[in-house]
Amino acid sequence: MRIFKGIAASEGLAKGKALVHHQASMVAEKQHILADGIAGELEKFRTALSTAKRTLEEHNVRDITKESKDILETHLMMLQDPEYIQQIEAYISTNLVCAQWAVDSVTTDMVALLEKTEDALLRERAVDFRDVSLYLIDAIKGKGSHRMENLDEDVILVADVLMPSELFAMDKTHVLGISLDGGGRASHVAILVRAFNIPTVLATGGASKTVKDGDEVIVDGTYGEVFVRPDLMVSQMLDERFELWQQYEVELHQMADLPSVTTDGHPVQLKANIQTSSEVDGIKALGACGIGLFRSEFLFMESLEHPSEQRQFEVYKQVVESMAPNPVTIRTIDIGGDKVVSGLGIDEKNPILGWRAVRFCLSRKDIFTIQLRALLRASVYGKLQIMFPMISGVEELNAVLHLLEHVKEECRTEHIPFDPNVKVGTMIEVPSAALCADILAKKVDFFSIGTNDLIQYTIAVDRGNEKIAYLYQPFHPGVLRSIKMIVEMAHQNNIPVSLCGEMASDPLCSVLLAGLGMDELSMGSQSLLQVRKILRSVSFEEAKQLADHVLGMDSYLTITTYIREWMHDRFDHITTI
Repeated sequence: MRIFKGIAASEGLAKGKALVHHQASMVAEKQHILADGIAGELEKFRTALSTAKRTLEEHNVRDITKESKDILETHLMMLQDPEYIQQIEAYISTNLVCAQWAVDSVTTDMVALLEKTEDALLRERAVDFRDVSLYLIDAIKGKGSHRMENLDEDVILVADVLMPSELFAMDKTHVLGISLDGGGRASHVAILVRAFNIPTVLATGGASKTVKDGDEVIVDGTYGEVFVRPDLMVSQMLDERFELWQQYEVELHQMADLPSVTTDGHPVQLKANIQTSSEVDGIKALGACGIGLFRSEFLFMESLEHPSEQRQFEVYKQVVESMAPNPVTIRTIDIGGDKVVSGLGIDEKNPILGWRAVRFCLSRKDIFTIQLRALLRASVYGKLQIMFPMISGVEELNAVLHLLEHVKEECRTEHIPFDPNVKVGTMIEVPSAALCADILAKKVDFFSIGTNDLIQYTIAVDRGNEKIAYLYQPFHPGVLRSIKMIVEMAHQNNIPVSLCGEMASDPLCSVLLAGLGMDELSMGSQSLLQVRKILRSVSFEEAKQLADHVLGMDSYLTITTYIREWMHDRFDHITTI
């Protein structure tokens, strides 16, 4: 028996037979060509670019989480990077080599340069370029390794290296768990395995060199351990742990149809965040009482062309009809910042504080009014709610509300049916909006707190910068006090308040958020069942006492420690902590 200790990347237990995968080095044919062969190799390369783009776009439709989509969008942008493309074409023409050789050489040089930098984000881009080159070489060859794409039995994947492209392509229905020799919790593969809910352990050191195909392997993604050919005693112990985990999973799924209420009857509605219509059936099966955040920008990110009014209407209608009679809150286009869409002219030195979301929409009314028309048309097919992102004050809110009324009048003139009472809300994710919440609450039907941006703007920390990532603290007293103030202002004006940021998806935060007075929590589907179980296990009075207690603390370190201990004392399965 061998035990490999690593990094717990995605919680859960998985047991099965090993499938060992060794990442072949980027093997490309290296052939010289004659001058009259340049045109042919350039054509091969350009065809491969188109093929690779189509492959990524297919994954982009199928895979549904925001994190997955962000990674795919990064790879798509790289395939459209003019400098990368020009370097490869120049290498073919200048060195008289085949397309595969050119892709290999240019990428290898680029990766070597990026890996030398001290910037962790740029080093991560090196992995992306290596992965993109695999797509290209595969497309040029016209074939690839399909060992993991069509599995006929359940396996534990044990690999030395796994590229995001391989994870997207593999038959994930038969991959029970994953063990990787390298990697870290912030890597793209780690983000993806969590999105796909595959128990995974990273940085095992060399498990793939020891394991053989067919070996019995147990992956413990909660404690970061991989057991290879476990002996009888250990196997029995892990079997017991595995059975307990399975029982817990069954118990969670049995709660899918139960209401989300505390032990003393206080309701906290649990909704889901989605970005494609294909997610609806899954969240309904998990008991979501609505969609609290539909990210409409994915329609603009999935294609190089702007989606037409009809295309948007069809998507919104499908989601609203599928969820009826439960509500669907659709956020208007939130692009810019870290969401780059080609062809819109957004290229800024400081995009997080720049031309993004509602600021972009108000300056591109030609795009914005088309979306508003599509939303209004879809509103008659169910309970649609419209939500505006990145509102910083009453001036912006007045502007979008005025434009919405203008579009409504257009629809009346053209005899286009819509729900005249469609509810309209605003996200609160800018500190100025939080401070003016009492003013904004008088003009909308609901609030939704976007904690991802609210945290980074409140603390002035770029959540994508690894050098200061430790400062991005959801339990910072300033953040918690802002949330409490927003809730109080909303309730004083008799409107409900939801929270749709990552805090809602973290079971550790669930009781605290209920205690702060949240009417709704909207989260990734993977968290719905666990959060429901937690909220059904405590009283609202306990939750309020917890919130009042931590609001009196002066340090996020103190608050975090206290909440961890409080939750651990009451729940055995807070495995994400």
